Amino acid sequence: MVAQSPFIAIFITKQNFVLAKQIKFQYFCQLFRTKKKKRNIMLIKELKKDLYYVGVNDRKTHLFENMWPIPQGVSYNSYVIVDEKTALFDTVEIASSGMFIKKVLNVLDGRKLDYLIVNHMEPDHGGSIEIIRRYFPDVTIVGNKKTFGMLEGYFGITDNLYEVKEGDTLSLGEHMLNFFMAPMVHWPEVMVTYDSTNKVLFSADAFGTFGTIDGGILDTELDLIKYEGEMRRYYASIVGKYGNPVQKALQKLSPVDISMICSLHGPVWTKDIERVVGLYDKWSRYEHEEEGVVIAYGSMYGNTEEMAERVARALSIYGVKKIVLHDVSKSDASYILSDIFRYNGLIVASPTYCNELYPGVKSLLDKLQTRAVKNKVFSFFGSFSWADASSKNFVKFAEDMKWEVVGEPFAEKMTLGDEKTQMAEELGKAMAEAVKK
Repeated sequence: MVAQSPFIAIFITKQNFVLAKQIKFQYFCQLFRTKKKKRNIMLIKELKKDLYYVGVNDRKTHLFENMWPIPQGVSYNSYVIVDEKTALFDTVEIASSGMFIKKVLNVLDGRKLDYLIVNHMEPDHGGSIEIIRRYFPDVTIVGNKKTFGMLEGYFGITDNLYEVKEGDTLSLGEHMLNFFMAPMVHWPEVMVTYDSTNKVLFSADAFGTFGTIDGGILDTELDLIKYEGEMRRYYASIVGKYGNPVQKALQKLSPVDISMICSLHGPVWTKDIERVVGLYDKWSRYEHEEEGVVIAYGSMYGNTEEMAERVARALSIYGVKKIVLHDVSKSDASYILSDIFRYNGLIVASPTYCNELYPGVKSLLDKLQTRAVKNKVFSFFGSFSWADASSKNFVKFAEDMKWEVVGEPFAEKMTLGDEKTQMAEELGKAMAEAVKK
């Protein structure tokens, strides 16, 4: 039995539940059809001729991918071209679909949606595909072969599909879309779309950042200080494993004349295109931005932390100014990874714990191995109370990563004594000399 309002229902069977969902959705769509209001130009941002922003901000989610902290939120970007044919570029996370639909309807202003271009299927961008499909049942979904496998898997969609391959084009009228495959940046189905008329690249997740876009949308309208670290943290956390695919995509797109980059997260890039592309090039080559040292340590009772402070002081004495210490039990891994991508020097320290590395340290090293991080000036030290297991684990890690170890690593038994204090200072000196070469 279903109550009078489709939003309040008592479900007796699983079939009734499915039916009620359908009724609720039809009622939702009917609300938009029957309560059509005057076009709200405040919701509409024209980025270039015929190109509109219809993305949304998420300030409620605490963890991106239920893993990475986003204290400044995140945006889910989507775009519409209104030409002889209309095209929507990606959708948004399902929980943000209400505002998204409102914006799409405002832009279309009564026109039908001809194409949905799916550059990336991850649910924070593909989550509202089913809503778009139901609201615009005749829309043609444009994607590649791998896109369509995911469309069927996520939504059971197998019809009204238009497959594109590398170098294919699609005319909207005045605007010509060009398609480039970008597999594993950072999912296998990823592609990017280039509007050769406006010289706009719809780049999927590439060049994206954490952080909402507050008020402004273009990089020229925003204070970019907020996005400096968040772009790197996004790359290091989400894309960092895929340096080689990123390099292939950059090389493929290098001849393309780009005046605007419309990413799926963060600002729309116009003025800073050369800089953000340069950063992606550097990060995907695993090259550092600046000379500096990250010290990431685990410490239960302060002994390993004291050693880290000694090493940091020696680094400073011998001329290193950019020094960042992270307690792995407090700093989220995304911030540590971001700093590791930023600086060329890395020192990791751990007490022995259950004849292994300290769990937070071990987790960090696993993340570095997953991302196959290269080109680090590396060293380590540790502590123990009766049997040292940290040193052998660090040695194996360095061998697996093919990193050369700088200086003379050491492990102290119990509290820090004079001999190991001297070794800590010598290690800091050796690292300072190495990162400044």
